[in-house]
Amino acid sequence: MRKRGFEIIKAYKEAGLSLPKRKTAASAGYDLAAAEDCILAQGRVTLVPTGLKAYMQEDEYLGLHIRSGISLKHRLMLVNAQGIVDADYYDNAENEGHIMVAVLNLGAADFPVEKGMRIAQGIFYKYLVADDDAAGMGAMRTGGFGSTGGV
Repeated sequence: MRKRGFEIIKAYKEAGLSLPKRKTAASAGYDLAAAEDCILAQGRVTLVPTGLKAYMQEDEYLGLHIRSGISLKHRLMLVNAQGIVDADYYDNAENEGHIMVAVLNLGAADFPVEKGMRIAQGIFYKYLVADDDAAGMGAMRTGGFGSTGGV
């Protein structure tokens, strides 16, 4: 039985992407790379495609974090500090569970991202629920990115 991991989405199957890997035995995060070239415009948020989706257990999520080196050297951050990819985001009908990294460029100039550049890392986490939690009582995700509601 598969527990957790990454797959390349259909739209990027022929793009020559690699699955994320941890760099050392003690690394918590799996490096996520850009699936294509893009420009992170100064003062703007850009969605950087990874061409990946992640599968995991129902009581887990994938936390997305900007890589520390790129954030410090180029003043980049995730717009929501930490991205959260829920287990039921995998293979959703809207976008197949495509992981997009929302990067805010606080630097003094536009920043070019090249295909294959490691921009973020993903860490799998377990989470707990409250005793009276009723989520999941038949509820199913109906969309992709940002589909669980909000402002």
